[in-house]
Amino acid sequence: MTKFNYPTYPTRHGYMTEQIQRAYILAAIEKKVLPVDAHRMAQIISLEASNDITKPIQFWQLYSVLGPERIVAIVSDFYTRVFADEDWFASAFARIGGIEHHINTQSAMWVDVMGGGPAYHGGDFRLNFHHTHNAIQVMNDKGAALWTKLMLQTLDACAHHMTDDPRVRIALNTFLTHFMGKYAQEFDFENKSFFGATNPPVKRKLNFMKMTTEAIEALTEEELREALAEHGVDTAKYPGKQDLVNKAQML
Repeated sequence: MTKFNYPTYPTRHGYMTEQIQRAYILAAIEKKVLPVDAHRMAQIISLEASNDITKPIQFWQLYSVLGPERIVAIVSDFYTRVFADEDWFASAFARIGGIEHHINTQSAMWVDVMGGGPAYHGGDFRLNFHHTHNAIQVMNDKGAALWTKLMLQTLDACAHHMTDDPRVRIALNTFLTHFMGKYAQEFDFENKSFFGATNPPVKRKLNFMKMTTEAIEALTEEELREALAEHGVDTAKYPGKQDLVNKAQML
């Protein structure tokens, strides 16, 4: 089994890291991908990827694994495809600047969000201003579809830049999915983008001995069954939620 020794690269918060982290965590809690106390869980809010392969890499931890050169390589591949594609699409980018300009600014944004320190000056305000004033002609269904197609090609072609940690591609998918959802909401287009598997739900290991009766009763039946099963309990013997609550209180 592959062993990891992260961080491979030193991490720092950037201009966008904490803001984007909070937004993602809130959305992930609502979707039950992260537990309700995720914002207090060290493994979640840390900028360093876990060395435990069973724990997902959050996208703000990617810099600790990839570092700057791999991030720039992935972004470079993408913009090479953008500038070689259909004129209506490529021209929207060329009008703003050449390929090196886009590689530099997009890489800075990725590094900033992914835990590499303050690299994208202006943060989320700058990002929104860019999309609203510079890239508005592609912030729509047609533009999103082609952007996604090219990014999928990039992700597949750049597998060798993602190290031997299988969680990296999934974390990148999660990062891209989150931002595409953000843009779809802001610019009112339908989000049909799919980059592949995203981070699986993070399960809390519950210690019933340290929980109040109210806290145990607040759990869903599914959460109770999963937690009791982790404690070796045959939950088939407990048909209703109250039965599960009673058993949990006995542990």
